Amino acid sequence: MKKIALLGALALSVLSPLTMAEEAKPLRIGIEAAYPPFAFKTPEGNITGFDYDIGNALCEEMKVKCKWIEQEFDGLIPALKVRKFDAVLSSMTITEDRLKSVDFSKKYYHTPAKLAMKAGTEINDPLVDLKGKKVGVQRASIYDRYASDVFAPAGVEVVRYSSQNEIFLDLTAGRLDATLADAVNIDDGFLKTDAGKGFALVGPDFKEQKYFGEGAGIAVRKGDKALADKITAAIAGIRANGKYKEVQDKYFAFDVYGD
Repeated sequence: MKKIALLGALALSVLSPLTMAEEAKPLRIGIEAAYPPFAFKTPEGNITGFDYDIGNALCEEMKVKCKWIEQEFDGLIPALKVRKFDAVLSSMTITEDRLKSVDFSKKYYHTPAKLAMKAGTEINDPLVDLKGKKVGVQRASIYDRYASDVFAPAGVEVVRYSSQNEIFLDLTAGRLDATLADAVNIDDGFLKTDAGKGFALVGPDFKEQKYFGEGAGIAVRKGDKALADKITAAIAGIRANGKYKEVQDKYFAFDVYGD
């Protein structure tokens, strides 16, 4: 019995440091820092924004350190798959298509898609009113997929870009007629800036679940249920303890979590 007890103690002494080391490992998070107000750079070059602050709050709740790794949006899922990072927290919408290649936590916010065009433009039926016009979308985004599947067959010219900021520049320069993107990103990242003067959100909300999903979630590698569940529990935790509202209120005057 003494030998068994001794062996057990030795096993625990070996496993405990391993467990502690595993828990001490930082959570490597992929993010595209070009999507205000969700993620963007300060004049000093530091990442900030709602996504970034929520991620840090989640890491604090999970008692791990966040290690942020920048990546262009269309490279986030490929980089996750090859283990460049452990999770993606970058306003990535949970969709059936993405669920084929990655898993997600539950949502951490949900906002509608909208068109932005010159102020005063009337859009009643987008498939009719946008025919022959150029609509900019961010490559590999849900807006890209929707525009490719729905707008393009109706005669709309879909133009793809690496970042939403590039789209806003071309919209201002008159090289585009419209952009389809997240309503909050358009409002905060464009309409509230000097460059966005003379433009407005137009037409209907785009909410079709096949394309626009169930809100933004945090992506993990396929099969990593333990991490997805841990992050989901942390989202519930920061919503319960008031930290989520504290972060939200820095950026929005409404409940960004959605229905």
